[in-house]
Amino acid sequence: MAEVIIGVDPHKRSATIEIINAREKTVGQGRFGTDRDGYQAMLAAGRQHKDRLWAVEGCNGIGRHVAQRLVADGETVVDVPAKLSARARVFATGQGRKTDPVDARSVAVVALRTEGLRQVVTDDTTVALRLLVDRRDQLGRARTDVVSRLHHLLLELVAGGAKKDLSAQQARALLNTVRPRDVAGKTRRWLASELIHELVVIDKKIKTAKQELTELVNTTGSKLMELTGIGPSGAARLLGDIGDIARFASRAHFASWNGTAPIDASSGEQTRHRLSRAGNRRINRALHIMAIVQLRRDTEGRRYYRRRLAAGKTPMEALRALKRRLSDIVYRRMVADAKLLQTGPGGHVGATLQSSAADPNPRIDTSEKSLPGPAGSHLRAPISATH
Repeated sequence: MAEVIIGVDPHKRSATIEIINAREKTVGQGRFGTDRDGYQAMLAAGRQHKDRLWAVEGCNGIGRHVAQRLVADGETVVDVPAKLSARARVFATGQGRKTDPVDARSVAVVALRTEGLRQVVTDDTTVALRLLVDRRDQLGRARTDVVSRLHHLLLELVAGGAKKDLSAQQARALLNTVRPRDVAGKTRRWLASELIHELVVIDKKIKTAKQELTELVNTTGSKLMELTGIGPSGAARLLGDIGDIARFASRAHFASWNGTAPIDASSGEQTRHRLSRAGNRRINRALHIMAIVQLRRDTEGRRYYRRRLAAGKTPMEALRALKRRLSDIVYRRMVADAKLLQTGPGGHVGATLQSSAADPNPRIDTSEKSLPGPAGSHLRAPISATH
């Protein structure tokens, strides 16, 4: 443990620090701007202590800009989740009173008392993947908005409107069949033409984004895109948000994190599980898309879904079971990819990860345990097909 812990409560334009020793005694504090001069002053205040550890709240969010600058300057930084610092603040004050100095102290206390906090490293390929897939998602939402407005205008111009899946070329051909003479009709036609032009531009950007994602995913050596239902965007989302798969002790922990593991809602002699709405919803969405694609094709996933239906499950329950199963498959694939990347000088596979997909973990609770159906281990190659 370092001699002092420097807790940082970051904001866009300022950062408040609280420096504590191993006995939680405050030995320094201050509020600094995040511009160049303010950051240098904060760094100098921290470097007054030789043996130090920086603890920054939310290094994947608002604290990223401060944490990355510290790492670039050779400082050791750990990421403190906001949920942990909030708990420490309540325990320390007995209430939810929130100020920047109190928050900074709570961050430092969490770093002092908690083992296994993630050490921040310089942004790498996973960050680039996350940025690109976020951009791809934004383009998708923009396209949906443009198509929706275009549908509304075409409904006013063409009897019966246009079909749901509308491309720019189809919309232009449909618009060429109408020649309104009134002012309102001409205005609608002009606006529709503008929207078609926007749609063409967005489609080009989406095509470029897909190509960039494909190339970047391939550079990682991941084989996620070999799984049916995972394309460049899905693979990039999985790699970008998950990062190091070794941080999950087992496939059950991974399923609990992504929200596909059901929550135990048993009471008395009644045993039941309910849907989990927690977890990383972006990863959950990627698994949902993967499941839908599997159902549309002749895959082992569709056969498993039908077996669940035959066993008396409702369509929604069967879909949830399939997502849980696919979560295990994605976990195994990422673990296998990680092992292939850990090669020695002779090209041989090195040591295994800290935990494998099949290792038991006595610390998991019933909400994280794999169910008998979805946790089956015999599904491997049948689901691995081109997407």
